[in-house]
Amino acid sequence: MKRYAFGVDIGGTTIKMGFFSTTGELKEMWEIPTRTEKDGENILPDIAAEVKRVMEEKKITPDDVAGAGLGVPGPIGPDGTVLKCVNLGWGIFNVEKELEEMTGLKVKAGNDANVAALGEMWQGGGKGYQDIVMVTLGTGVGGGIIIGGHILPGINGAAGEIGHIPMKDGETETCGCGKKGCLEQYASASGIARTAKKCLAAEKETETVLRNLPDVTSKDIFDAAKEGDAFALSLVDEVGMLLGKALASIACVVNPEAFVIGGGMSKAGDILIDAIKKYYVEYAFHAERETEFKLAELGNNAGMFGGVKLVLG
Repeated sequence: MKRYAFGVDIGGTTIKMGFFSTTGELKEMWEIPTRTEKDGENILPDIAAEVKRVMEEKKITPDDVAGAGLGVPGPIGPDGTVLKCVNLGWGIFNVEKELEEMTGLKVKAGNDANVAALGEMWQGGGKGYQDIVMVTLGTGVGGGIIIGGHILPGINGAAGEIGHIPMKDGETETCGCGKKGCLEQYASASGIARTAKKCLAAEKETETVLRNLPDVTSKDIFDAAKEGDAFALSLVDEVGMLLGKALASIACVVNPEAFVIGGGMSKAGDILIDAIKKYYVEYAFHAERETEFKLAELGNNAGMFGGVKLVLG
């Protein structure tokens, strides 16, 4: 009987690894460096070595292990082929096949944001639902779409790129993707801070506690908003409007049971969720207005949990 599985979240600096029971219990977790030199040729051998080490320590065999699931920072085809991962130095190759040959275990891989969404559906903020959209609000805006309990990857593995929905015409600054006016330019942690700084520079008469800070962050903005600072509240309202409108558009396409909001900015809690819901209800199609909003619960471990669920099916 397959009692265990490995969940692996490959980042540009570190690889998070977890040893799980197949019921979803995280029994042990650790990190190893991501060795990106030489086009990342050491990454999979390093993961394989760690898997074998743990199996030896636990005195378990491949018959005890359901497999290893990977979250990878880049697009992956349905057959496990990586379509270039710039942060890792990888080109195009089948990551599932190669790691299977190294470990003797079943391997499944997916885009890291999608895999994290799967983890939240399985054991996190989306537990109990089969159809969710996860929105990750951090330096950028990421996402993952889960339909019927399975990742919706898109033909090129690019489904769920919520942050690059075009939201504003006339933007002069360029998004990291090369376009202008993307959602993440305004609704990410860096985006709301950028907006605040631009407004403060342009509106010298605006009174706000944020003006006294050397470098305004998203946390500063939400903290000030919770204290009733009018300028900060206006920034939160703007972010709520943009996210609410974008998610209402997404709901028209996939009609999820719930939106799960994660990432560093989600730590703001109810003030953020309430701002999004206010505008979501305004913009949403009538049959979709009751969609639930949940906060993510697994934090940086979501990718490991999702990896396990990916390999379990």
